[in-house]
Amino acid sequence: MSRVLDDLVALLSLEAIEENLFRGASQDLGFRQLFGGQVLGQSLSAASQTVEDDRHVHSLHGYFLRPGDASLPVVYNVDRVRDGGSFSTRRVTAIQKGKPIFFCSASFQYDEDGYEHQITMPQVPGPENLPSELEITRRNAQRVSDHVRDKLLCAKPIEIRPVTADNPYDPAPGEPVKYVWFRADGTLPDLPALHKYILAYASDFGLLTTSMLPHGISVWDKFMQVASLDHALWFHRDLRADDWLLYAMDSPWSGNARGFARGSVFNRDGQLVASVAQEGLIRKREDWM
Repeated sequence: MSRVLDDLVALLSLEAIEENLFRGASQDLGFRQLFGGQVLGQSLSAASQTVEDDRHVHSLHGYFLRPGDASLPVVYNVDRVRDGGSFSTRRVTAIQKGKPIFFCSASFQYDEDGYEHQITMPQVPGPENLPSELEITRRNAQRVSDHVRDKLLCAKPIEIRPVTADNPYDPAPGEPVKYVWFRADGTLPDLPALHKYILAYASDFGLLTTSMLPHGISVWDKFMQVASLDHALWFHRDLRADDWLLYAMDSPWSGNARGFARGSVFNRDGQLVASVAQEGLIRKREDWM
C-alpha cells in the first residue's frame, strides 16, 4: 500500500478504549469541517467490531448533527441494540468535546440465498485514459485558495477519475448527473469489512455536489455553505475497494437550501455492489461574498 492509503487504513481501524467504546484519529482534508466520509467509515468500523464475524453489514443510516473538528479525535459509542436470529442492529454515536456530531444505525445479516435482480450499469468510458481528480486540481492550482492548496495537491489514498467533464474550479450549469471511477491507491488486505469501510469513506466524495451542477456553483465558491445532513448506504455484495468502481450519481431535486442526491456503485463486471442517498445543505451566504 502507499503511505497515504496505509494512513487511511489506520484511520479506519480505531482504538478500543473500553467495551463498546472506540477512538479514531482525524484528518484535515481542507474542508470547512471534518470530512463526513471519515465519520461514516469510522462509525461502520466501530459497529462492525461488536458484531459476530459471520454477519456482514448491509445498511447504514446516519445524520450529521454538528460540524466536526479535524484537529481532534472522535470517540464512538456503540449501542448493541439487538442480536436476532438473522439480523444484528447497532447504534453508533460519534462524539467530540462531549457532544454528538453524528449518529447512525447499522444493520448486519448473515449470508443467505434469495431472489436476485439489479439495474444495468451505465455505459461509460473506462478509467484507463481518464485524468484523475488530482491531475485536474493541479491543472487549476491557480484557482485554489492558498489555505487549502497544499491539502488538495498532495497524494490521495483514493484515486478518483471523473467521467463527466464538469470542472469544480470553473463551474458551468449542466445536467445533475455525474459519473466517476474510484479505487484505493494500492492493494488492500483481503478483509471484506475493510473494503466496506473504505467504500463508506469514499461514498461522501462528490455526491452532494451533484445537486449543485444545474446551478453552475461549486463547493469551492467562497459564498457557498455546503455540508452533509444525512447519509444512507446499502451494501449489496462483497467488493474490492482496490479495484475500479463506478459511482453513478444523480440529483432529482434541490430546494429550500438543500440538495438531494443518490448514487449506485458498480464493479468492473457490472455488478451493483452498493447504493447511496444523501441530503445536504447548499446554502448561498451573502455575508461570505
